Formats: sequence, structure tokens, C-alpha cells
Amino acid sequence: MATPTSRTKEKAKISIDEKNCTGCGLCVEVCKDFSFVLRGGKAVLSDNPVFGCIGCGHCMAICPVNAINISGRCISPEDIFSLTDKKDAASYNTFFNLLRKRRSIREFKEVGVEKEIIDKILEAAKTAPMGLPPSDVHVLVLDSKEKVRIFAQDFCEHLEAMKWFVSKWFLTLMRPFWGKENDEFFRGFVQPCFKVYLENMKKGINVVNYDAPAAMYFYGSSYCDPADPIIAATYAMLAAESLGLGTCMLGAIHPLIQNGRSARRLREKYGIRYKSREGIFIIMGYPRIKYQNGIRRTFASVETHGKK
Repeated sequence: MATPTSRTKEKAKISIDEKNCTGCGLCVEVCKDFSFVLRGGKAVLSDNPVFGCIGCGHCMAICPVNAINISGRCISPEDIFSLTDKKDAASYNTFFNLLRKRRSIREFKEVGVEKEIIDKILEAAKTAPMGLPPSDVHVLVLDSKEKVRIFAQDFCEHLEAMKWFVSKWFLTLMRPFWGKENDEFFRGFVQPCFKVYLENMKKGINVVNYDAPAAMYFYGSSYCDPADPIIAATYAMLAAESLGLGTCMLGAIHPLIQNGRSARRLREKYGIRYKSREGIFIIMGYPRIKYQNGIRRTFASVETHGKK
């Protein structure tokens, strides 16, 4: 058995066209499974790979004569495409300007997000580095304001069933077990979230996901690296921004739909296949407002090791 994911537990099959192989050794250099060696001036399969082919496709992508094919683990020779010329890539300044103008948008025009735009966002997100292939990232798409609002209503019904989770007695009980920082987080963020979500929804005001024209939820399986859904969601957010949409990442929903019977029922209703260690929602739509200025941001710290 090769490296397991929810999608496959088999290793991919490597095929080498010996006649075309020129023995350049590039496949040997880039394969970190050590699946290739040079023998007699040709690339051949190694007797001692680390995992067995995980299907990353590096060898196919770098071979100058197309002498290598990979099949299995959700990859095939049909997945290879030619890269664009460097001159067609975004410059640093273009990319940096996109990043700097991005702000979290929660005010949207009464205009839907077209299917072709959603498809482009998903295609861009698929290019994200997502751990060992094939990706174990899953995406729930809510492609209309109506679907987004119904999800928010269902989520608030779920919160009503677990209000004890932010009750004074429960937080007091848990403080010795989960420590000062978690106690401060629950009292200063989670508890107010429950209040503002539920009180506003009773008034018909949706501050869970702001009645956005579209939303995407990125999550993983139990095999997934916890960072993978967040990385893919970030790619989706930037793609949406490049297409003229405003976006906002919502981090409060995911952790509250992971545990308990009510959370399981909500996941099942929306076809969310797995509990996930990490996950995040992105809301998106055409922005109703325009910011005039950006805000400079900082890291908590940046240390260069060994700097004199």
C-alpha cells in the first residue's frame, strides 16, 4: 500500500519509454521518492523507492522528450499541459497591488455570481499546493444568496441547540482544563458570536454570512494535512479578487460544526463528508462599496536566525 488518502491507497504506475529517453537525469533529480535511477544511459525504475509513486507528476512535467507517463492516484498523461511563457505571468508589482487592495467585504450588490466565475475560482484553487496527492480537500459551494441565507438559518438553529457551550457555568467549569488563553477567547469572541448571530437572525438580519451572493466552504478528510484547506481557500480568495469580486474569510463557522449530533445533522444535510481539523468559509460577491485607502499590516515578529 502506498501513502493513503481518502481517494486512493494505491501507488501510481510509472511508465518509461526507453526509446525516447535521452538519459538527461532530470527525473532522477526531481523525484523525492527516489523512484528513478540512471542505468546504461537511460532512466529506469529504482528498486528502493521511499513510498512508491505518489502521483505528484514532477517527472512527467520535467521530461523534455515526454518519455514518462504516470497513471493512478487521480493522475494520468492527459493531465499534462504546456506552461505559459514567463512574459505572460503576473509581475510582482501586479500581484502585490492585488494583495494590497484586498479588504474583507461584507456588503454586496444584489447581483449573483455567474457560474463561469465560480468555475474559474475553483480551477484556480485546484492549483494550490495541497500536501501529498491526490488532494484530500473538499469544497461545498453555495451559489446563490438564497442558499447562503438558508445555510445561515440552519447554522443558527444548530447554535440554539448548543448554547450551553458558551454558558457561564460551562466556561467556569472548563477554565482550569483549557487554560487562560482559551477562556479569554471563548469569553471575548465565541460567546459574543453566539449572541450576535442568534439575536440578529431572530430579527431577520444575517451576520453569519451576510447574505452573500455566493460562498465556498473548504475542508479536509481525516487524511488531510490541516493546512491544505486553508491554502486552497486562500488561492480561491485571490482568484475571486482578480475577477472583480469582494471576498471575506469566515473562521467562526467551521469549528462549531465539527462535534455533536446537531453538527452531524447539519453536515449531512449539506453533503459535508467529513469532520475536519481545519476548514474555512469564503463569502464572495460584487462589492457594493469601494475603499479609498489600504491599511498597512504587520507580523507579530520576523526573526532572521544568526543575524549579527
